[in-house]
Amino acid sequence: MPDIHPIYHHMLSREERENKLRQRAKVVWLLGLSGSGKSTLAMALENRLFVEGFVTTHLDGDNVRDGLNRGLGFSDSDREENNRRVAEVSKLFLQSGIICLNSFITPKESLRKLVRGIIGAEDLLEIYVECSFETCRKRDVKGIYKKAEKGLVPNFTGRESGFEPPAQPHLVLNTETTPLEQSLETLYSFVLGHIRIAP
Repeated sequence: MPDIHPIYHHMLSREERENKLRQRAKVVWLLGLSGSGKSTLAMALENRLFVEGFVTTHLDGDNVRDGLNRGLGFSDSDREENNRRVAEVSKLFLQSGIICLNSFITPKESLRKLVRGIIGAEDLLEIYVECSFETCRKRDVKGIYKKAEKGLVPNFTGRESGFEPPAQPHLVLNTETTPLEQSLETLYSFVLGHIRIAP
């Protein structure tokens, strides 16, 4: 492997960028089963923050697999590499002072530990979007549960591959029992307290 010489110390600092943008950069990582509402909440939150002048980006599982992580499957090793790459990209956005909203299933505690190790626990807000497998299956927004039932989706989370609920997330949003608008309001209020710089 060739020598590498990072030049972070020559670049504009994260603090300078955050002060310019008038915000504190954080990675808001929404995790949960497919169909739980992760992406829906992330998009709604981004729209609201954008209107209020915050600078954000949204990394979504399907979007990332369409480009950066194209070619990765759903084996344990591929899931790990998928999350590792996303965490590293998120870290770059943090350094740029940008609020990074991520929506990824992230089914295992080992993956969350990997993500925390890369991003840093102080910069990561873990949001568990809780919803039962049965309710997600009934929603089946993308038709993926029907495909899984036909054996067309290998290692499907919640079926062939398990999902471990996080032990200590920063916030739990139960989209099975709580309307979207209420979940969004709870999420928005929580995130705002971490990203806003007092005037």
